[in-house]
Amino acid sequence: MDAAADWADSGLAYLTGLPDAQPDFSRAAVLAEARRVCADIARLIGVDVDAATVLAGRAAILGLTRRGHVSAGGATWLLPTADGWCAVALPRADDIAALPALLETDDVPADAWSALSSWAATRSTDAVLDRTRLLDIAAAGLGEVSAAPPAVERAGSSAEPRPVDGLLVADLSSLWAGPLSAQLLARAGAVVVKVESPSRPDGTRAGEPAFYDWMNFGKLSYAIDFDDDIEALRQLLAAADVVIEGSRPAALRRRGLSADDIPARRGRVWLRVSGYAGQPDRPAFGDDAAVAGGLVGADAEGPVFCGDAIADPLSGLAAARALGESLRRGGGEVIEVSMAQVAAQYAALPTAPSAGDAPVARPQAPPLNPSASPLGADNIAVRHIVSERLCESC
Repeated sequence: MDAAADWADSGLAYLTGLPDAQPDFSRAAVLAEARRVCADIARLIGVDVDAATVLAGRAAILGLTRRGHVSAGGATWLLPTADGWCAVALPRADDIAALPALLETDDVPADAWSALSSWAATRSTDAVLDRTRLLDIAAAGLGEVSAAPPAVERAGSSAEPRPVDGLLVADLSSLWAGPLSAQLLARAGAVVVKVESPSRPDGTRAGEPAFYDWMNFGKLSYAIDFDDDIEALRQLLAAADVVIEGSRPAALRRRGLSADDIPARRGRVWLRVSGYAGQPDRPAFGDDAAVAGGLVGADAEGPVFCGDAIADPLSGLAAARALGESLRRGGGEVIEVSMAQVAAQYAALPTAPSAGDAPVARPQAPPLNPSASPLGADNIAVRHIVSERLCESC
């Protein structure tokens, strides 16, 4: 199957382009490259992954389609600025509440996106980004980030190369990229502990259950207060062979829970999934991070969103491969995967003609997965596992 036909058959063409026009095929090489990454994952950790399902599965679950300058999920818009294009994401209630401050008005406008579009059109991209960062709103300039592989630093002693089976993984991440990489480790036989705060659980718990289950089935659910139960969380991180972090590093540092604060087991791998390398406190979601890396479709009316929050699943795959490679080296490393840099790597692939003749299929939902554990259902089991691990040398 050639790249264009594969793109059409995968459902990704259905998710890319203007809503009332032909689908866009210009990024067909993205799927081909994602398939190569999945082949690497199969070789490294022994799990078969279908790239098309990973990239388009959420859209299938939620019934999404292409919307052009609006993300498939509807929370992010591509807006022209005075000197280019930017993406602004408003997925959280706090983002909507911050609009009056962003637009310097008294109230949230009745048509928020129209008002935001008019505001952005009179400002440079840099001015838009400066203002959104001030208010903790996720935004990106088109193509502002260059491609780079995951950053790897030595941290602690390495061990002998190890299989994933039986490793203890502390999954502190949320939403999509980090949980996806942890899910693949769980499928490879790792004991994965999904760590959530009872007061601020993973935001996808409040959405479509099928998506949360897809990302988190087979993980142990550990509900723990990040302020009141710091010692228990510290013990889990000290016992873990792999830690996957998706929060802003400052949140862990101020609690003494960062990679530098927790004594490492021999061969531990600490994976950090961020939006932007070197900008740890900058908010990011999959659609705006993709725009930052330049991973967009082509249209005469300007750039259009490519797929559904595509930087998220691409980064989850990149993270799983990086973890597998680190374990083959014996670990003892801290790895940072930047969603914008991953998107930029895919944006650098050769583009194809935007028009294609292949029949376009809708995205296919992933296989029905078992339900994920209720919040905190496995607290006792997790404490037992941690206690046994910490007492191995007693």
